[in-house]
Order: sequence, then C-alpha cells, then structure tokens
Amino acid sequence: MTVGVPDSDRPRLGERDVFDKECPAHAILGKVTSRWGVLILAALLDGSMRYHVLRDRIGSISEKMLSQNLRTFTDYGLVERTVEPTVPPQVSYALTPIGHEAAEKLHGLLEWVSTRAEEIETFRLTNSPA
Repeated sequence: MTVGVPDSDRPRLGERDVFDKECPAHAILGKVTSRWGVLILAALLDGSMRYHVLRDRIGSISEKMLSQNLRTFTDYGLVERTVEPTVPPQVSYALTPIGHEAAEKLHGLLEWVSTRAEEIETFRLTNSPA
C-alpha cells in the first residue's frame, strides 16, 4: 500500500494508492474505519456473537446499521455468518482470519481513543469558540 505519494511517483500496476477514489482499497478503508465498522470488528474480537448480543454490546447502533455493516463485512470476507439449523434459526457472526487481522489493527486505535478521550475532550471544551 502506498500513501501520500506525488502524482509523478504514483504506484505502478499491482500497487494500491488509498488516496485514489477509484482504488478498491479506498472503498474498503471507508467501510472498515467507519464509526460502526470499527466497533463491530472490535467487538467480534471477543469471539463469535449472535446478532442481538452484538447489537447490545455496541449499544447505540440501530438494527438497520448493524445489519448493513454485517452484510458488507460478510461480502468483503471479514466476517463469517453461521446459521444454526434450529427453530427459529440462530445466526452468529465471527471474524474470518483477515477480519481478525483488521480488528486487531483497529483495536489499537480504540485503545488510543480510550486513553486520550478525556484529554481531547478537555482541550475541545477549553478551546472552542464561545
């Protein structure tokens, strides 16, 4: 992956430029790093979860947003959907190996946000225009 390169040094075929909106990596980055994407992937680091458990773990996510993101992550191969043949069917979601890799990277971001949230919020409140 190449980031921040001048046009004259753009990557050649086979390399990715995430700043180029036509690059597939650009779209994937948007999905994975969205507010809900980060939280869903990080929550699944705890292991396989049923839909309602995942929804409750995340808290403020709507069922529509959770469903849309899970569908996207399943389509991208980051999350695996398993349906148990019971009545009613029990559906659970788990990270695939590549999804686990992404979630591990995002977990570092969540740790940083958690560690710095109070400091950032204090700065924002004391430096915001009146």
